[in-house]
Amino acid sequence: MPSNSRLTAEERRAAILEAALRLFSERGYRGTTTRALADAVGVTEPVLYEHFRSKRELYAAIVQAKCREGFQQGVSMLEPYARARDDWGLFTRLGEFILELYRNDPAYTRLLLFAVLEEPELGVLFFEHQHEGRQLLAGYIRRRIEEGAFRPVDPELAARAFLGMFFHLGQVGVLYDDPLAQGRTRPLREIVEAMVRIFLEGMRNQEADAAKPPHEEVGK
Repeated sequence: MPSNSRLTAEERRAAILEAALRLFSERGYRGTTTRALADAVGVTEPVLYEHFRSKRELYAAIVQAKCREGFQQGVSMLEPYARARDDWGLFTRLGEFILELYRNDPAYTRLLLFAVLEEPELGVLFFEHQHEGRQLLAGYIRRRIEEGAFRPVDPELAARAFLGMFFHLGQVGVLYDDPLAQGRTRPLREIVEAMVRIFLEGMRNQEADAAKPPHEEVGK
């Protein structure tokens, strides 16, 4: 990275976002001042305001960037499974992906939890940005219901039920260093497969499964 005085506008903006994520996760939204943010990046507060008009706008930019990155990665990763109608592969990889996000970026989880407690309106930003991902998963479940692979259930509730299992596991791993969530008592892959099996066994149309020959799954 070049010296701070030689940073491009894009590089300085990225540096501000990185510093803000760290400080918000350590001190909370209210406990993080714009002066502390500017000091962390090595700029003055006026320079900080050239990139973000307020602390709220800076927080929103972090959530937007993180959600966009996660959404794009998720869609690219899961699209082959969805195309092949590989339910086991899709849900297993999605479960692993969610847990990987929590394990690899615990600071972002803490940032979100601070915001929910301190500034509920900011906490809602994450929920709103996740809407498109939830709808895509619900759409896949709806399609599989229409194709007879899943029994008729509410697709949106089913999507939330699946995501809720893994969001919970990821959060307790960050908050409480839970041995199960951290994969210290059982391999995480084994845990994910067990949870996906519980979900799919409740979703699958058993009569349709019995009538179809076995097939090779993409995720195997």
